[in-house]
Amino acid sequence: MRPRTLSAPIPWLLCSLLISGCALNPDSEPEPTLSPAAFEARIGQLEEQIAQRCERHDTSAADQRQTELLAELRDAGVTLRHLRGDIERLEQRGEEPTVVQAQCNDELSATLSAKEMVGRSEWIGLPEVGTYLRARVDSGANTSSLSATDITRFERDGEDWVRFKLGLNEDDVVVDNVRDEWIERPIERRVRIMQAAGSESRPVVSLLMTLGPIRETVEFTLNDRTHLDYPVLLGRRFLMDIALIDVAEDYLHPRPEFPGGRPASEAAEDEINDRDEEEG
Repeated sequence: MRPRTLSAPIPWLLCSLLISGCALNPDSEPEPTLSPAAFEARIGQLEEQIAQRCERHDTSAADQRQTELLAELRDAGVTLRHLRGDIERLEQRGEEPTVVQAQCNDELSATLSAKEMVGRSEWIGLPEVGTYLRARVDSGANTSSLSATDITRFERDGEDWVRFKLGLNEDDVVVDNVRDEWIERPIERRVRIMQAAGSESRPVVSLLMTLGPIRETVEFTLNDRTHLDYPVLLGRRFLMDIALIDVAEDYLHPRPEFPGGRPASEAAEDEINDRDEEEG
């Protein structure tokens, strides 16, 4: 007796069962499908619900702000009623309200008016040297500083003196004939500067300096500043009691003029270049 054979291959039957999936399960239900019109209607419902929620949120915020404004208005009304009551009581007594004007601190005003306003950068003049230089104003530094090279200490009449040249770069604006001139000054004192590499002792000299209407003898420490943007730094000792800083401004005072130097009217070009260096 020959064995019975299937009318369809087994693999085809298995594939049919997998494709039919849940259709063979009598308890399963077909997944619902949405027509394009029903889908659009559902999206419209969701948009409307979101809009209503946003509107309720905006209304709530507006109501809260309105409540706050009403509270402020009530407080202002209470204050006005109290003031009106005070005025009425004064009128009943036959008294006039007294207006009290704010009193200015005359001492502070006089102190401020006696000081000169300077910017974060200024032109200074050194009449004893015969040149102008750019200076950075820095209230964080205690003593002013002047860029110097070839600093040599020597003795004159039993006192300590120092000989040096101005430490300048090619781009520094200066009266050209003083670039390589030797400057000799007595040493006023020495200051010790603490640095990451250790401490350093620097000589301090006094030089007459001008800045706008200011004409003062200023103490400068001597050190090489050729790696910095400004050959002069003005510190707190100079600023104290004579100047105020407006850090939002620069070059509030004209550049002084010296024989062999450029006129003050040409300083604006150098100031523009200076600002470009700062921004860079």
